[in-house]
Amino acid sequence: MIDCYRTVAGYGCREIEIQRSRFIAYVTRAEREEEALAFIAKLRKEHWDATHNCVAYIIGERDELQKADDDGEPSGTAGRPMLEVLKKQALKDTLVVVTRYFGGIKLGAGGLVRAYGQAVVEGIKESGLIERRLHTQLAVRCDYSLLGTLENQLGLHGYSISQREFDDAVNLIVLAPSGEEEKVESKLLDWTAARVELSRLGQQYVDTVLAT
Repeated sequence: MIDCYRTVAGYGCREIEIQRSRFIAYVTRAEREEEALAFIAKLRKEHWDATHNCVAYIIGERDELQKADDDGEPSGTAGRPMLEVLKKQALKDTLVVVTRYFGGIKLGAGGLVRAYGQAVVEGIKESGLIERRLHTQLAVRCDYSLLGTLENQLGLHGYSISQREFDDAVNLIVLAPSGEEEKVESKLLDWTAARVELSRLGQQYVDTVLAT
């Protein structure tokens, strides 16, 4: 698992019109190629009467899977510029399909490149962007008298509590950014004069919304 990466927040759809041609950009997250192929098949079935349904996606921690499909447009005028937008924005696990309904005016190779690229940019704006940062779950067990102190200190230092459970003691799951586990554990010990039990559990991503 990589420490941090950018992707789209979820599903987004935006339509633009250029020289009477309609370009409809569909953007979504896809973490497996099977998900991407199913989404593409669904849209191609829905838009069976479209002139083109062009595709681009990047999937994998190291961008292992990359696809650019012009779907009948002149080679390199649709899928490739769509893919380049994803690369330029450093997005992972992202799929975009741009459906075109031809409006009767030919755009030329340069016009097509600009139109498909613009459609993807607009689709991404509609979907939104997030940064996914890997965190380690720290199990914290302490006396009830320390709960207020921990909640205040964790909040002041920007650390999140993802879970609270109560029995004869307080049980918290604190999220420590990957690579900062020892730092957070040291702070927890300092804030409580070492009156806590600590252990490390699994890892999870925490999402932060980015400006588009």
